[in-house]
Amino acid sequence: MEIDGLHHVALPCADLERSRRFYQEVLGLTEIPRPALPVAGAWFRIGDHQELHLVVGDAQATFRSRKGMDANDIHFAIRVTSYTQALEALRAKGYREDADPDDPLSIRTSMRVGYPQIYILDPDRNVIEINTTSAD
Repeated sequence: MEIDGLHHVALPCADLERSRRFYQEVLGLTEIPRPALPVAGAWFRIGDHQELHLVVGDAQATFRSRKGMDANDIHFAIRVTSYTQALEALRAKGYREDADPDDPLSIRTSMRVGYPQIYILDPDRNVIEINTTSAD
């Protein structure tokens, strides 16, 4: 088997409209057409070839509903072109580095792997890493 790349990440969400707004307004993702499926959801384009799929979860869905920020927990990472611009955009939307890790508007930054990383939570408390090749 030869892997060509990562196609998509699927995340459960409790409130589709709330999550849709977050991914469009906070991360600036573009929603793309989604086939008629038996469960509600939304698909977004990430970069040139990757996608994020939101799936409305039921009682059996895996939610991080009460977990705070933990960069070592399950997460996905998106790459941005500017670390400074990403931080400024998040701060403009109310995200803060001094917020408690349980606060949904918390930002955690790190350089522990050799490149800058920013961690935030989506409305369902899924961890998102935003990174770039170097601090600018």
